[in-house]
Amino acid sequence: MSDVLLSVEGLVATYNHAIHAVNDVSFAVRRGEIVAVLGANGAGKSTTLQAISGLLPARRGQVAAGRIVFDGHDITAASPAKLVRAGIVPVLEGRHCFSSLTVEENLITGGIGRDARSRVIRTDLEEIYDLFPRLKEHRRSISGLTSGGEQQMTAIARALMSRPRLLVLDEPSMGLAPLIVEGIFRALKQLNAEQGLAILVAEQNSTVALRFSDSALVLENGRGVLSGASAALRNRDDIKTLYLGGSTKKDAHEKRLAHAVA
Repeated sequence: MSDVLLSVEGLVATYNHAIHAVNDVSFAVRRGEIVAVLGANGAGKSTTLQAISGLLPARRGQVAAGRIVFDGHDITAASPAKLVRAGIVPVLEGRHCFSSLTVEENLITGGIGRDARSRVIRTDLEEIYDLFPRLKEHRRSISGLTSGGEQQMTAIARALMSRPRLLVLDEPSMGLAPLIVEGIFRALKQLNAEQGLAILVAEQNSTVALRFSDSALVLENGRGVLSGASAALRNRDDIKTLYLGGSTKKDAHEKRLAHAVA
């Protein structure tokens, strides 16, 4: 069995078959590895993760070239539902919860999605509450009335209830206080160490991402400009320059592309 769980080869992604957002991006995620995709707004991080999760068509986007392979199977054209069943579970940017449901009801929906029995769901809930104690404290609270950090924990925990083989996180630190971000990343690192869960995370917060990941890819204007072991990248003097490249001129460029064709 290959130790490579996910392989992205020469990915080219467009919107409306015309606007290029990602050009020739390649990287791999090994079993039990945490990989960070870094870059400024508009670098192509979200587009890359949505291509892997099968979510581009919902934004009038498409994989124009390249290949995405998961556990030896080509998933380039697979539907999001099929990918979730295969074990690729995304957590989208923006702390998406069912706002009218309680925290615990949100988590239960993750278990129901994989047809888990109630006894198994209860066991999984206790594991989640051990990982995120604040969710246990607020399990009866309406999700929409909890804090931003608690909503992000709920979104991640609901994904974990699906028992993913690859957890795909898009900007989990966005808009959160540093202490909350630290706690979330520590919990994910703990899960990775104890259960070998592979994690792919897109982040603008390069400091925390490089500290908790095993390897990283830096994107700039839709292209990979730097990759390697996170420990080595942390010590590079030019990492911030590359990480911030193009941010002043292309701020939120990727999101504007999506809205322009919506």
